[in-house]
Amino acid sequence: MAYVILILILIVALLLGAVILVQNPKGGGLASGFEGAGKIGGVQRTTDFLEKATWYLTVALFVLSMASSGFYGSGSSSSGFSEDEFVSPVAAPVEAPATDAASDPAPLQ
Repeated sequence: MAYVILILILIVALLLGAVILVQNPKGGGLASGFEGAGKIGGVQRTTDFLEKATWYLTVALFVLSMASSGFYGSGSSSSGFSEDEFVSPVAAPVEAPATDAASDPAPLQ
């Protein structure tokens, strides 16, 4: 479930960036080029749509971020990422086999 929320956050963030880049900072936006044709096709409401889309996507990004913090910050391994996914297990050191004193050859004198 955490991966789904992460993917949704990425999609919403990309859409929010696109909607913000389409807007004109002076308030004209896409509707500024279509003022004459706006009465025919209804384009005068483009700025209203872009502003509402910005707010909805902002709220969605906030809610998804709060939901993801519940998954990733819970500390339980039942949801979210577990530490085992990122940390490779450390192999136990190999010890030399023990030798018997009786099987050792007698020291040379």
